[in-house]
Amino acid sequence: MNEPGILARVAIGFDRFRLDVDLQLPGNGVTALFGHSGCGKTTLLRCIAGLQECAGHLYVNGDVWQDGTTCLPVHQRPLAYVFQETSLFPHLSVNGNLNFGYRRTPAAQRRIHPQQVIDWLGLSHLLDRRPERLSGGERQRVAIARALLTSPRLLLMDEPLSALDQASKRDILPYLETLRDSLDIPIIYVSHSAAEVARLADNIVMMDQGRVVAEGGLQETLARPDQPFALEHDAAVIVPAIIRERDLQWHLCRAEFEGGSLWLRDDRQSETGTRVRLQILARDVSIALAANHEQSIQNLLPARVMDMAAEHRPGMTTVRLQAGKTSFLSRITSRSAHQLGLSPGMEVCLQIKSVAIVE
Repeated sequence: MNEPGILARVAIGFDRFRLDVDLQLPGNGVTALFGHSGCGKTTLLRCIAGLQECAGHLYVNGDVWQDGTTCLPVHQRPLAYVFQETSLFPHLSVNGNLNFGYRRTPAAQRRIHPQQVIDWLGLSHLLDRRPERLSGGERQRVAIARALLTSPRLLLMDEPLSALDQASKRDILPYLETLRDSLDIPIIYVSHSAAEVARLADNIVMMDQGRVVAEGGLQETLARPDQPFALEHDAAVIVPAIIRERDLQWHLCRAEFEGGSLWLRDDRQSETGTRVRLQILARDVSIALAANHEQSIQNLLPARVMDMAAEHRPGMTTVRLQAGKTSFLSRITSRSAHQLGLSPGMEVCLQIKSVAIVE
């Protein structure tokens, strides 16, 4: 297999379920393994790393890591694994921890250098500190930097933010976004947090009971009403957009996407021209048959009903709407869908509160 990408095919038995996955993943960007606790995400990651025995095949960018006759041990797989716990060396400074990762890589194989990761992860003011003087988010940034300084061909991240409080998560996410945009190696990121996936992932693999239930580009996959997570409370779509206007009087900004524009809170005070990702929850999208401007909702968009799916909970319906080339999901009561007479192909008005949009 010579095309760029990762082919992971594993089959392993457990008492509760059987992990059985066959995937072709992109050779760059962030692929999120997403699902509820116990669905097999971490087990799949450990199989890829060689930490868990499994039967199957694994090719990384054309190289055989495992097949019917070959199984490279962990230390021969050119990857880095970032765990939930940082495990920094307490007797070494931040600089010492970074140099440990760098020195263990032969000079000819070094493709990532200390100053790069120091800049990417904002570590310059921390280099002389010991781990006990770092916050949880700072420790995790150092752990990621140390892993990257082994110049891996694949970066595996197993819920790296799960041990952090909400403030630390908010602090570290922009650094991970910088990392995503700067690295030219694939990242596989395990998470059960829809918010993390929305901020970081380019592609998504949804897992349930050891199997893949949906996969593909983040925007397209999340917008499918037939994938199981579309029917859950925090179902959302991701809308790539560009900040085109700022309303300084009302602390709002207007983000333009393929199909229209949305007003949202100007929390980040982003400059015009800034690219953003907007997370829009299905429960925050309502539908009207015509635009009504005598109300508080700022975002009224012409849209078309594309698909409808009844939820497993009685009385609820998920509707996929298309505004221009962009898909949205709306969760409404089945009674509302009936009263509006919704059906695929109908032209309607999509409504979203500005305060509900997450950047």
